[in-house]
Amino acid sequence: MRDARSERVREVHLRPFQLAHTQVTNAQWAQVPGMRPEHHAGSNLPAHPVTWFEAVAWCNASSLAAGLEPAYGFGERGTLWNVGAEGYRLPTEAEWEFACRAGTTGPTHGPLDDIAWTAGDSLDGPRQVGLKAANAFGAFDMLGNIWEWCWDYADTARYGDYRSLRGGGWDDKAWSCRASVRRGSAPDAVIDDVGFRVARGAVGEPGGSIAQGWSAQADRRRAAIRGPLPVGWTPLRSLQED
Repeated sequence: MRDARSERVREVHLRPFQLAHTQVTNAQWAQVPGMRPEHHAGSNLPAHPVTWFEAVAWCNASSLAAGLEPAYGFGERGTLWNVGAEGYRLPTEAEWEFACRAGTTGPTHGPLDDIAWTAGDSLDGPRQVGLKAANAFGAFDMLGNIWEWCWDYADTARYGDYRSLRGGGWDDKAWSCRASVRRGSAPDAVIDDVGFRVARGAVGEPGGSIAQGWSAQADRRRAAIRGPLPVGWTPLRSLQED
């Protein structure tokens, strides 16, 4: 995993986990009561636009409906992930990139024309999931179609509470639809080409704060900026407290 701002590279060891073969669709979204109605018709279209907060709420509600322990709790310091829970959740960036690459080492797991809906297709919105070729893990639309929320903060020092987005969307050029490209946005942002896919699996000890390439301690360390801030930087101060 590479951090472009700090120019640091780190190796991540993953525990086994499950990841949905497709992005969450409108039909799946509608099965959970109380969620904001979608604006786009088509049961097999990816659910969009979806905020990060809505995505984690959907995960918890789906877990309860399936008789699974919800992955998320909510406290004074925001959303908490119980890494020992079996319920539905957002993947970490490391999990997402591992699943996207599917054993490959290049920027994409195949020719974009074959695997992804991008700006090269001249679309005005997403297409139904699963219409282009899957990767070697059987996952569709890991690149293109819509951006996908991940669990991780984008950069707690520079972007505050922004969360990470991966994969690219239907109107993104080829350079933006690569396995290593990451963006971030506010967890309450409503962005037309953003949705999510779900992961499952206990990947740490109950109550733990480290799993699958993510660490609460690392989040706090990155947020602990001292001295004058560069222009535009908004560190997430709440994470700096022990």
